[in-house]
Order: sequence, then structure tokens, then C-alpha cells
Amino acid sequence: MNTHDYIEQNKQKFLDELLELLRIPSVSADSKFKNDVLKTAKFIKSSLEKAGVDKAEICETAGYPIVYGEKIVDKNLPTVLVYGHYDVQPADPYELWDSPPFEPVIKNDKIYARGACDDKGQMYMHVKAFEAMMATNSLTCNVKFMIEGEEEVGSDNLGIFVKENKEKLAADIILISDTAMIDNQTPSLTVGLRGLSYLQVEVTGPNRDLHSGVYGGAVANPINTLCEMIASLKDENNHITIPGFYDKVEELSKEEREALNSAPFDLDEYKKDLDIDDVSGEKGYTTLERTGIRPTLDVNGIWGGYIGEGAKTVLPSKAYAKISMRLVPGQKSHEITELFSKHFKSIAPKSVKVKVTPHHGGEPALTPTDSLAYAAASAAFEEAFGKGPIPTRDGGSIPIVSLFKDELNLNTVLMGFGLDSDAIHSPNEHYGIFNYMKGIETITLFYKHFAEMNK
Repeated sequence: MNTHDYIEQNKQKFLDELLELLRIPSVSADSKFKNDVLKTAKFIKSSLEKAGVDKAEICETAGYPIVYGEKIVDKNLPTVLVYGHYDVQPADPYELWDSPPFEPVIKNDKIYARGACDDKGQMYMHVKAFEAMMATNSLTCNVKFMIEGEEEVGSDNLGIFVKENKEKLAADIILISDTAMIDNQTPSLTVGLRGLSYLQVEVTGPNRDLHSGVYGGAVANPINTLCEMIASLKDENNHITIPGFYDKVEELSKEEREALNSAPFDLDEYKKDLDIDDVSGEKGYTTLERTGIRPTLDVNGIWGGYIGEGAKTVLPSKAYAKISMRLVPGQKSHEITELFSKHFKSIAPKSVKVKVTPHHGGEPALTPTDSLAYAAASAAFEEAFGKGPIPTRDGGSIPIVSLFKDELNLNTVLMGFGLDSDAIHSPNEHYGIFNYMKGIETITLFYKHFAEMNK
């Protein structure tokens, strides 16, 4: 039996296992889910063992553990290090889900659940692809798995683990599925990722909440002030106004921009999917450029004062916001964090005090397109989909790509099978059954081509 037949015969089993995994609410950002996150790590370890690894272990860190597994077929064969994460984003607000986020349902051949695409569904494809190759005696490379539980909160302990386990993690290439492709008929390989600087700001006015009638108009309202400060961070062209913000941005050539915009993209369909009348962004750039090669600044959350039922005429003491900046090659997260902090404090009026607290960051990354691994991935997509993949730049961030290059001197191949419309990080996240099964098949083909090209 070949891997394709094995995958077809075990389609329902592979699907049922994923649904079981999705039922565990492994939200790393919320401590009330701690036991569930740990339970998920055990689930992954057990799955690797059943699939046929030589050994699997739960490696403790200062935070949530990293699940490691390996199968060494022959030390003379190339070694693939698979990275993924088993933690998921918070599902809030729950009331916006059409079905409970941790009770997966299948509708229109899509799996609806938190983590369905990011990253449980995509990560688990690698476990099932490995199982298929082991079951059919067709594994052509050594495989190592490193599945972490803190990606959604910044991977704070992954760097320490990588630095302390360089020999254990020695490989020829990193393989990750945590990105998207253009559509189900147009495969793509991500060759660039944006970095991230994530902060929380706190604006304090009076030393206590005040009566808005007695004090309104005479004392600064921190919410009003915070909104004005945030609004000033972009000009009328949606250009970020922080001094020095663009100084190190690597500009693409005209030819590179034309190549990027050659990817299939329907602006009307894009707007229809999001139910918006028009797009918005930095003047002078297309939607594909705005989401792939340009840095951004966005408010991810803002709060303060009274938000309960009914009315409370309060002038609040404090206001808060969470702000993220996506970064592009040339920018460094710590430098941008420092530039933001300095500027945000400088624009605050004397009537308030400002505190900026960095949360986490990550570096932008470019992956080479002239490597054997990239060629193997391209060949795998071409065999599975009947056409070669288009190289794209992804708007999201996977900070560990630059970490792997710096610490392990390894490049990464980003074989994503999600779609931009999968609503990751949003209510009603979903992942197509086609994408899940096609991903498993394509991953097995990567191993075949990678081994052949390394002979």
C-alpha cells in the first residue's frame, strides 16, 4: 500500500483524531486553561508515539512544555525538523461564534473550532503524514518534531530550549505549516514573514474615577486623550508618524512589486468576504503589498471607564490599549518598540501620565527560494495539485523562523495549507477538510522529493 491509499483509507480516523484534539481548550494566554494546555501536550506526545517515533518526551520549560519526538531511520539520510504549536488563541468573544469554539462541528466540508487552522489542524497534518509514511514503510528522511505550547503568547521559552538543545535539534531543514496558500486551486509557498512588536499602553489622569458632571471639561479624560494620541500615530495617508519608523525598511524594486502583485487576487471578492465597502491602508500600495511588504500599526484592544449595562456618568482615572506593529525586513522589533515608547510618551499632554509595557516581539524573516528544500516543496505541491506553487509574502508573524536561522543555522520551508478566509484569531475559525487531507498528502511528497534531491 502506498501513502496515498493509506491516507484515503484512514481519512475518517485522521479527522476524528483532529476533532478530539480541537475539543481541548489549550489557550495559553489564560491561566484558567492551564490544565487543558498540559493535557494537549500529553495528547501530542501520545499521538507521536502511536505514529511510530523512536522516542517522544515532554520537555519542561519555565512556561508550558515543548513536545519533542524523533525517528532516526539512517544517520546518513537528511533530517527534517518539524515545528508547530499546540496552543491556541483565546476564543473570546464567545457570543460571536455560531457554535461553541471547543465543540468542533463540520459544515460545508469545513471544521469549525478554535485552533482548527491555527495551528492544530496544520500541525497535526505532519503527525498524520509521518504515520502514513511509517505504516507504508516509505519514510525517506529522519524526522524530528518540536511542538510548543506558547506560540500565541510570544514563545518566550522556545529560544532557551533551542539554545540548550542544539545537538538534539540538529537537522538539514525546518518544516512548518502555519501559513496560508492563495486558494485551493492555487498553491503557494510563503517566502517572507513580517515581524512583530506588541505593547500595552496605560494612560492615567486623576487619581480616581470622577463625576463627569462635576469634573468634566476641567480634568483630562484618559480615554479621550488616549484616542487622540492613537489617532495621531497615522497621517491622512495612513503613513505611521513615529519618527524613524521607516528608516530601515527594505524597499522592494519595481520588478519585485510587480511579481508580488501577479498572484491571483480578486479585490471585489476580498471586500465581499469581509462585508466591507472599501479597503483601507497606506497610500501608494496595493492590498497585497499592504499585507505582505509594508509595516503596520494597529490597536488590538482598547478599554477604560464604565462598559456595563445602563449608564454611569464617570470620568475614568485610567484608559488602556494593546497595540501591535507588524514589521518588515530591515526593521528590528526591539528598536521599533523603543521608538514607539519614546514617541508615545513624548506626545502625551501634561494632564496625563503614560506607561508603555512591551509584551513580546519577533523578527521579520525571508526564506531562500534557491535551496533543495524549497525545490522539494515546490515539486511536492506540483505533484499534489497539478501546478507549481507561487511564492508569496505572508502578513503574519512566525518569530521563530529567524530564531532557527540565528541559533541552528537552519532555513525554513513554510508549507501552509490554510486560507486567508479561515478566520484564524477570529470567531468561527475553520479549516477545510480538503486542506487538511491535501496537506497530509503533500507533506509525504515533500519527504520523497527532498530525499531524492539529496542523493
